[in-house]
Amino acid sequence: MTSSLDRLTHEIRSCRRCIEAPEGARLAHAPRPVLRVSRTARLCIVGQAPGTRVHASGVPFTDPSGRRLRSWMEVTEEEFYDTRRVAIVPMGFCFPGQDARGADLPPRRECAPLWRPRLFPLLPHVDLVLLVGSYAQRWHLGLRSGVALGETVRGWRSLLARPGQPRYFPLPHPSWRNTAWLARNPWFEAELLPDLRHEVARLIRPQDEK
Repeated sequence: MTSSLDRLTHEIRSCRRCIEAPEGARLAHAPRPVLRVSRTARLCIVGQAPGTRVHASGVPFTDPSGRRLRSWMEVTEEEFYDTRRVAIVPMGFCFPGQDARGADLPPRRECAPLWRPRLFPLLPHVDLVLLVGSYAQRWHLGLRSGVALGETVRGWRSLLARPGQPRYFPLPHPSWRNTAWLARNPWFEAELLPDLRHEVARLIRPQDEK
């Protein structure tokens, strides 16, 4: 029997909105929506949008950013890609292309309002959402444009303590472009990462608590 989540996932993977009815410039290549979801997932990772390598592979975070993110979380590839426990739902499901300097463009504007209100109610067991980068943080936290990413990430403890479900954990994007930011903010590795690893382990390795 096909579930509501299965049907919606099929819709998303068949989506051609940014080709057939774009908001602004038409996507310059064939869409290839990338996501991984299940009704049992307890942890959800929300990134920006697929890059060139992920567009080619169809698997999220199969790039140096993914390796750094898994290092931050202190998880294996097997744990990271276990859809029974971990959902991966980027802000834009398709690679948005690159600008003249070779940097990835922002997530497509069509994607989030079209799919996120329908998708997240079908992930009922998600307890924690990792908000990776400013696009994810603005959408899920309702932040105004211009709020500094460092300010949001530095407030991770207060976000975790907020009542309600799911809880949110803000992170910078694990791109090499943020290496200088990480060097200027040693608290990220010394204070935030231990909290992140504790929360992740609690959700994807519940047997360790016994």
